[in-house]
Amino acid sequence: MLVRLCVVFVVLAGIPAWAQVDNGAGATGQAEDTQMQTPPPVSGTPFPTAVGDEVRSNYLHIGVTFSAGYIDNLYAGETGSALSETTYTVAPTVSFDRSSPIQHATLVYSPGFIFYQPTSALNEASETAAAKYSLQLTPHTAMILSDAFEDTSAAFGAAYAGVGGTLSGSLQSQTPAIVPPFAQMRSNMANGEFTAQISRASMFGLSGMDAILQYPNSSETAGLDNSTSRGGSVFYNRRVSGSQYMGATYQYSDFITYPTAGTSQTQTHAINAFYSFYPTERVSLSVSGGPQYYTFGQTSLPGQTGWEPSVIASIGWQGDRTSFAANYSREVTGGGGILGVFNTSTAGATMRWQVARNWTTGAGANYEIYKVLTSLMSPGTQGGHSVSGNATLERAVGQQLHISFMYERIHESFAGVTSIISNPNSNQEIISVTWRFSRPLGEE
Repeated sequence: MLVRLCVVFVVLAGIPAWAQVDNGAGATGQAEDTQMQTPPPVSGTPFPTAVGDEVRSNYLHIGVTFSAGYIDNLYAGETGSALSETTYTVAPTVSFDRSSPIQHATLVYSPGFIFYQPTSALNEASETAAAKYSLQLTPHTAMILSDAFEDTSAAFGAAYAGVGGTLSGSLQSQTPAIVPPFAQMRSNMANGEFTAQISRASMFGLSGMDAILQYPNSSETAGLDNSTSRGGSVFYNRRVSGSQYMGATYQYSDFITYPTAGTSQTQTHAINAFYSFYPTERVSLSVSGGPQYYTFGQTSLPGQTGWEPSVIASIGWQGDRTSFAANYSREVTGGGGILGVFNTSTAGATMRWQVARNWTTGAGANYEIYKVLTSLMSPGTQGGHSVSGNATLERAVGQQLHISFMYERIHESFAGVTSIISNPNSNQEIISVTWRFSRPLGEE
């Protein structure tokens, strides 16, 4: 998967600037005056969280992070007593950002090695990679391709929207994953988006995604099953004033979970109207809602269909030294590792603040609740909820050295997931030292 990701990225980043002539001629004057935004309810792009010197482009970063942490309630598997463990992590990182008037490419890759004391049998390796490529095909048409891969046993990961800056203002075709603390979880999600502005005030677009979620070590994840999800959407976007947008979107999603025998499948169709307001260039307020139709089927069980409302509201603010994003959503989804069809409600918030030139602080929180929509499931499948959050403090020591402190906590309650019943809470304190070498790649 990682090799395919890197190959695709290199090919795309190397596309000749064949469109620069057209865009160079049309990127000024009237084209700039009429350029529309893609509002959060239909863009699918996470709200940015970088602040201060973190906001930059055209660079190559090479670095390594050394971390020490303490966990006071680690359960190795679904049975046994809690362990108190000290962890040591070594995580090299390579990141690349290249921007031009018509294309923007980013790539981040980081393997990790975690060592536990005193229980060295828990030692593990992890791996994360993410790539994104955007191309302005003409002055008014654009495409965005992205892919994110994660293989980790950390309790906190990309699956938690409030932690790590992955909040967006749109309904998601991928169910938030159920995270078994300190058990291996592997995920990969690919997205593609195309937008075209067809007049001074009208735009249409379409997007598609495909994702996998795997729990490779079944002995650590009793009650959880591998799953896949895919989907697509089309939208119409209308600018009603310089700061207001309205439109409609149709979204299809297909969630499939693979238990030991058979499959569990949930398909949804949602038609939503949306409204977005930009009080300033750096602030957006959005709301979207409408009916959602679902079908559910599982091997050896009768099928079920129904209607439920779907809604999402969001706010995003990106300042020079401060960023903030929050959202709330309610929609029908598959289980993200558990069997069934669920009315899923999520709420999340994340913020970062550069307090002073060399000091940055941040915090994130997320809440998810799964309510079963079918009475045909086994008694053990009753949905559940999770609450997670973190707080960070970072200090820059010169240009290349950074020190950070983090506290993170997760609480999960799912009646049918044995590996979580035995370990519903996880707390961790971490101190990290990062050395990073940066090289500019041209004008920012």
